[in-house]
Amino acid sequence: MSVLCVEEGYMQYSHIQINTQSSIRIEGSKTVYFDPFQIRTVSQDADFICITHAHYDHFDPNSIEKVCRKDTEFIAPAGMKKELEKITAKEKLHLLSPGEQFKFADLSITAQPAYNKLKPFHPKRNGWLGYLLEMDGISYYIAGDTDAVKELQGIKCDVALVPIGGTYTMAAKEAAGLINKMKPAAVIPTHYGSIVGKPGDVDVFKKLVDPDIHVVIKLN
Repeated sequence: MSVLCVEEGYMQYSHIQINTQSSIRIEGSKTVYFDPFQIRTVSQDADFICITHAHYDHFDPNSIEKVCRKDTEFIAPAGMKKELEKITAKEKLHLLSPGEQFKFADLSITAQPAYNKLKPFHPKRNGWLGYLLEMDGISYYIAGDTDAVKELQGIKCDVALVPIGGTYTMAAKEAAGLINKMKPAAVIPTHYGSIVGKPGDVDVFKKLVDPDIHVVIKLN
């Protein structure tokens, strides 16, 4: 049975939580975290933790400690080997480059490129990542910190989670253009309204997204 349900004429995604920035928790047959950050409570419920890159608001060891267990599996960019080996056992660490895939039973996580085209903050040479998660028959694209680079336009997914705050990532207009090319069933905007970006960015984004794509607001 799909965890997506229709309520009042639109999709509800209560199994997806956005904490701060791009700190994402997706609960299904497994519980998967992406870039846990500013986690306030100890849950130790993570089956998998995916790290997109090394910046402090995406790689937060204190928050990771609150959600991980001894058997938690970690997925991270190949260039983050040293950082991750400080907090988890080597056999629990799966290092990926863009295009590579991690599989566990029926769950798969495929690394996607995430970089800036002209800005210096996330250079392509670093090999930092977004992820395509497939779990329980649903596909989720988690962008990480990236511009709307051409490699992302062909990603097919049910739910896309993309940054809209600008400065370090794509801004609302650029993000909407990418989503209109990807055509997911739903999109959840992230990475705005706290460290970077304004709360009003979501209104700009929502107006520019094609009306047949559900815009689900998780950050306030």
